[in-house]
Amino acid sequence: MENAIRKANILIEALPYIRSFRNKIVVIKFGGSAMSNEDVLTNVIQDIVFMKTVGIMPILVHGGGPRISEEMAKRNLTPKFIEGHRITDRETLEIAKDVLINEISASIVKRISELGNEAACIWEDGYCPLKAEKHYIETKTESGASKKLDIGFVGKVTSIDSDRFLNLCSTCTIPVVPPIAKGTNGNVYNVNADNVAAFIAKALGAEKLVFLSNTHGIMTRPDDDTSFASTLHENEVHELIDKKVIKDGMLPKALACISALKAGVKKAHIINGLIPHALLLEIFTDKGVGTQIII
Repeated sequence: MENAIRKANILIEALPYIRSFRNKIVVIKFGGSAMSNEDVLTNVIQDIVFMKTVGIMPILVHGGGPRISEEMAKRNLTPKFIEGHRITDRETLEIAKDVLINEISASIVKRISELGNEAACIWEDGYCPLKAEKHYIETKTESGASKKLDIGFVGKVTSIDSDRFLNLCSTCTIPVVPPIAKGTNGNVYNVNADNVAAFIAKALGAEKLVFLSNTHGIMTRPDDDTSFASTLHENEVHELIDKKVIKDGMLPKALACISALKAGVKKAHIINGLIPHALLLEIFTDKGVGTQIII
């Protein structure tokens, strides 16, 4: 009986959040090594289906860098770099397209369907609602002059077909978004999944932007897992960036969160996707399990 009462109390705690977020868009970005863990992937998909079932409109953006690297290794291809930046040549791009769209997105759509909900990869018959332009790396010469590095078929998102996303969200369909976009020149580009998620959240006026990471959120002391902050304001995030506390893979996520918040997204979260049902714990409980960033 006590166990049943505890479960009922959890549902009661979730009720105001379900009411508050009903018919609201929540953009979720999931990627990295966690995607290769079957249990973690199953938990994330279950959470997203639950969100859809209670009336929230989730959009799932996924990465796939490790899987792309694995496929390149199978083909005896060595990544190319220029001044520390990975180059996406045409062969690498074709591998990325195949892995991200035909393997990862297709697998996620299938798994969501197996849980009783409709899902669709946003790429359909060659059409992509993500529009991008070629991205150059800004750097400096030894004399201090600015120069641009061409790193191949890498792009940055410039616009989205909002109707495509809203039409899917307004039905029982969960949009699944691989980080591959098309340019006006017809070229296809590999784009940063964190930036894709933030751009979609901004363009659609999302209620929340959630990054599933492999840490407990943002740490205020490096290498101390107990020092994660449950809430940070924008100015505090910038202070941690200036102190080099937020760096490496966490830096683009933190900057994407701030960019989204400034564009009107209500809240941004960075949470540990390795925790079972971390999405539900962050969104539907009072304490949450990660870092929420607010203006």
